[in-house]
Amino acid sequence: MSYELGTNLKIGIFGGSHEPLIGVTAQGLPAGEQIDLEELQAFLRRRAPGNSPFTTKRSEPDIPEFLSGMDGGVLTGEKLEAVIRNTGQRSGDYSPFSDTPRPSHADYTASVRYHGTMNMNGGGPFSGRMTAPLCIIGGIAKQILAHRGIRIGAHLYAVGTVLDEPFPLEPDGDLFRSVAAKELPVLSDSALEAMKEEILSASSEGDSVGGIVECAVTGFPAGIGGPLFDGIESKLSAALFGIPGVKGVGFGSGFSAPYFRGSEHNDPFIIRDGSVRTEANRSGGIQGGISNGMPLIFQLAMKPTPSIAKKQKTVSLSRMEETEIEIRGRHDPCIAVRAVPVAEAAAAVVLLDLLLGEE
Repeated sequence: MSYELGTNLKIGIFGGSHEPLIGVTAQGLPAGEQIDLEELQAFLRRRAPGNSPFTTKRSEPDIPEFLSGMDGGVLTGEKLEAVIRNTGQRSGDYSPFSDTPRPSHADYTASVRYHGTMNMNGGGPFSGRMTAPLCIIGGIAKQILAHRGIRIGAHLYAVGTVLDEPFPLEPDGDLFRSVAAKELPVLSDSALEAMKEEILSASSEGDSVGGIVECAVTGFPAGIGGPLFDGIESKLSAALFGIPGVKGVGFGSGFSAPYFRGSEHNDPFIIRDGSVRTEANRSGGIQGGISNGMPLIFQLAMKPTPSIAKKQKTVSLSRMEETEIEIRGRHDPCIAVRAVPVAEAAAAVVLLDLLLGEE
């Protein structure tokens, strides 16, 4: 089964968390683009598990194999296909959940939808593991966009009740790089220490914590997008809600917008260096579904990891009675940490798709 996205850049993601491999196909990538494979691997390492005490202990190198569409780091224009071979599966950890579904997971709904035929070990196609192939094509798209002066970066805006600073009005590539290099991707070092404590405290109690990821895109030209279902928010939201664990997406002022008056929330237009800009950016760089030339800004609300070590209520499907389960295995105490590069990847794929439609 493959899961597809895009119009001009058409991608398909396939495989499962505990299948032999996971992968991605892409049609529409521009021929002749040089891709820095070392930079791509560094991007994939930001998402990969087992790299810090703040992520799952499942160890996966996440080294992509390009089967077609790439020759010596240059895109050929043919259909690109890349796979990652899974090596760290422990499928036995998941055998009880076909009968006793895990709360807030897809175990129950998938069993109803697919009549028990889908391999749900490790979460199957619903697992965060499926964001690894998304990051392959997203990392490639990020480089293509950078060749056009468009840069994408993200940070942990919140972990639990701990807040980072928001992105400045005009972030730049140097800021994105410095944030990505930190132990946790944040702007404020004081927030970094507090977030570490929040994550480790939840983990030590067999629990988990949620978070907010904020993403910014600079250099994106004005005039891209359209009204209603053709809007940039609509296109981005479809991809962003495909990231496991996302429960809300907001653009610009997002869910705080209702607390303003119009006189406070509006973005006054100004002229800076011969260009139309806005004094604030509460619209998140998008008005009427169309980019206005300001940085695109959006936030993702990530739920706490539902796989926790505490006892939880569930049901036995075979006996049709209530029971309890304890989930064992290797799980992220805060899935928002590894969602940071995934948000960048999803944005890159969607925005490159939109730009290719203009060329």
